[in-house]
Amino acid sequence: MADSLPSINFGFDDLRDRMARFTEKFDTFIAKGRKQVLEERNRFRINVAELQEDQRLKAREIEALAQKSSSHAQAVDKEAAETAELHAAIASISQQRDAHAQHRDRIKSEIATVRKQMAQRLSAQQQYAQAIDNQAQHNLPELDFWQTYLCMRIEGTGTVDRVKFVFTHVDEKDWEKQACFELDMEKRDYRVVSTKPKVEAEQVGRCVERLNDSRDLGHFLKGMRELLTAAVK
Repeated sequence: MADSLPSINFGFDDLRDRMARFTEKFDTFIAKGRKQVLEERNRFRINVAELQEDQRLKAREIEALAQKSSSHAQAVDKEAAETAELHAAIASISQQRDAHAQHRDRIKSEIATVRKQMAQRLSAQQQYAQAIDNQAQHNLPELDFWQTYLCMRIEGTGTVDRVKFVFTHVDEKDWEKQACFELDMEKRDYRVVSTKPKVEAEQVGRCVERLNDSRDLGHFLKGMRELLTAAVK
């Protein structure tokens, strides 16, 4: 009966063989996948390391650039400060130059004014000296006459441009008695410095004023003799 039963082939061997091949392929796939994952992980780590290294390098470059920028900024600020100081120094020198130029021009103007004044004074002195010489030439003969006519003599006083006029015969009771006055001729306008005996200043002033206006020495001496004679009496 057992021999008459049909043999049934369920294909276990084929299934086993197919399962074995599938398992082998799956294991290969898993191994390749694991290897690929490991390789990608290693590449990722390498890339991360390279990126980190690049980042460190970039950070160093940025730090170096920042230092250079800071140094450059300091150099620019220093240069700007030096430029400002230079401009200030130039402005100060320009002001000093202008002040010196103004001072020089003022001194030149003052020198020109002084020279003009000196020339005017010299011309006036020359004119005055000429007038004195002319007056002296005119007065000398007249003076000799008045010395005799007025009983007068002229004496020095020891002071430049000052003379003393001495009159005699001023007192009828005493012909030897004398009267005198000193005349200062330093400036154009003469002035009587002193009289003996004393005469009122107002009266002397009128005589001197007429002399300075007219330059008539004879009439002046005559007037002064009259004042002194009246004072003696």
